[in-house]
Amino acid sequence: MQLPFDFPVAPRFSLANFVVCSGNETAYRFALRLLEPTSGENLLYLHGPEGSGKTHLLMALADALGERTGKSIPCLTFGTPDSATLPARCVGTGNPGDEVFREAPALLVDDLHLIPADHDLRIALWQLFNDYYQTGRPMVITGRYPPKELPNLDDHLTSRLLWGLVAHIDVSDDSSRRMIMQKLALDRQMVFPDEVVDYLLRHARRDIPSLIDTLDRIVHHALATGRKVSLRLASEVMAPNGAVT
Repeated sequence: MQLPFDFPVAPRFSLANFVVCSGNETAYRFALRLLEPTSGENLLYLHGPEGSGKTHLLMALADALGERTGKSIPCLTFGTPDSATLPARCVGTGNPGDEVFREAPALLVDDLHLIPADHDLRIALWQLFNDYYQTGRPMVITGRYPPKELPNLDDHLTSRLLWGLVAHIDVSDDSSRRMIMQKLALDRQMVFPDEVVDYLLRHARRDIPSLIDTLDRIVHHALATGRKVSLRLASEVMAPNGAVT
């Protein structure tokens, strides 16, 4: 189901707190280029596995574009909205042909790989895409797969995606995840010893949303008990599957 959401977005998603590492450096650099009025670029497609930071960068760009234009930026999502990361206020009907998309200064599309096999919907999206492209308005689109591997997408729209900037995001390596977790801990004004980060990488679920959730539970437990973050404290939060080895 596709739903439009009205940005500005949750303040925790910004370019300032986006952790740049080897797996997303190109995507971040392309995002900055899209924001440059004189770059000549108005299309960015980000692809990568779930939890790799695509939506973070999408929402950060929404925040930056909204601040620059002084207007809210609507987002068309084909996935299931997450109330923890997406605004609750819904605008329009969910149809790409809705007026809210036609008049907006920029277009955001999340989870394009989940677009249903609906011919009329694809036609409406194609027309909307052309309107934005021809008028030079920025477009930021995310999906799990590269353009040529996207299901239920017409060849002409696939080829249009390849006209713009395309970046793969993958932060599945331990080095990238370690950098992200240390940055998140600093954002929460907490110190996570290296041994705790390594422990979480071994025992917690490895996708970024799950690591963030585990980190926040450890922070809350540390504050509630008045203790520093330690391997023992982390194992208490991870129990019964988090016994220190």
